[in-house]
Amino acid sequence: MSGDVIVVGGGVVGLTTAVTLAERGRRVRVWSRDPAGETTSAVAGALWWPYRIEPVADAGEWALASLRVYEELAADPESTGVRLVAGVHADTVLDGLGAWAEEVTGLRQLTPDQVPGPYEVGLAARLPLIDMPVHLAWLRRRLEEAGGRWERRSVAAFEEAAAEAPVVVDCTGLGARELVPDGRLLPVRGQLVLVENPGITEWFTAADAESSETTYFFPQPGRLVLGGTAQEGDERLDADPATAARIVERCARIRPEIAEARVLGHRVGLRPARSGGVRITAERRPDGALLVHHYGHGGAGVTVAWGCARRAADLACG
Repeated sequence: MSGDVIVVGGGVVGLTTAVTLAERGRRVRVWSRDPAGETTSAVAGALWWPYRIEPVADAGEWALASLRVYEELAADPESTGVRLVAGVHADTVLDGLGAWAEEVTGLRQLTPDQVPGPYEVGLAARLPLIDMPVHLAWLRRRLEEAGGRWERRSVAAFEEAAAEAPVVVDCTGLGARELVPDGRLLPVRGQLVLVENPGITEWFTAADAESSETTYFFPQPGRLVLGGTAQEGDERLDADPATAARIVERCARIRPEIAEARVLGHRVGLRPARSGGVRITAERRPDGALLVHHYGHGGAGVTVAWGCARRAADLACG
């Protein structure tokens, strides 16, 4: 049993961590309450960008490590779900970003006349845009190719996993609020609208860190994803029609053709934000098992997945 690891949680953080461990030679099992396509990760937009994540210094390092992986995966977008797509971050300036921005190839400041909508500043970039249902399925295949296993299983306590493996990695996201328990976790509700793409090929974002409403659209295969919201403490999983209407209205101010696009569906997810930032720590349990906590990524789990997975794997292997 010495090489056995159970990763509890089958979203992007859990699967990426499991892949990292399996490719280091560990015998890995993922216990997931839900199929990957029904996790919070499957709802994500999902554009690479270090957004609302702490600690800032570590997040930049994790994000860049993940960026390099996604740049490689973009060579096979149909399989991995990762594409490099151009777009604009409105209401953003280079000087307001961390040191990580210097390592992002092609990131550049725009002049006011180059920024769409009512915004006076913005950045242009070509970044990884991930089709999450495809990417999550690819992660599971990569895990299985490395000898790992995915199992649909819920847990009420970490003792259940510790009874079957000497190392347990807690990638339960918002579920860690009760399982650990960790009172620092806070759900941040995100609502999206999926519409037929009227021919938009570039993404756009305008996110106010002080507001619960954001504006963005991401061209994904077969759909255009419109957003969004960042409603702290709101745990409603049903789509709100009034919120959806405002999302479409805000996006149509940037690209008017969106107003007439046929709605394909609605999505809601609860981002696992955490006061104090991401937690990646290890503790020895009374029963002797090593428990590695790896959660609290908020809405940036995709952005930092590979960098964080390597740190968590270091602790699990140590």
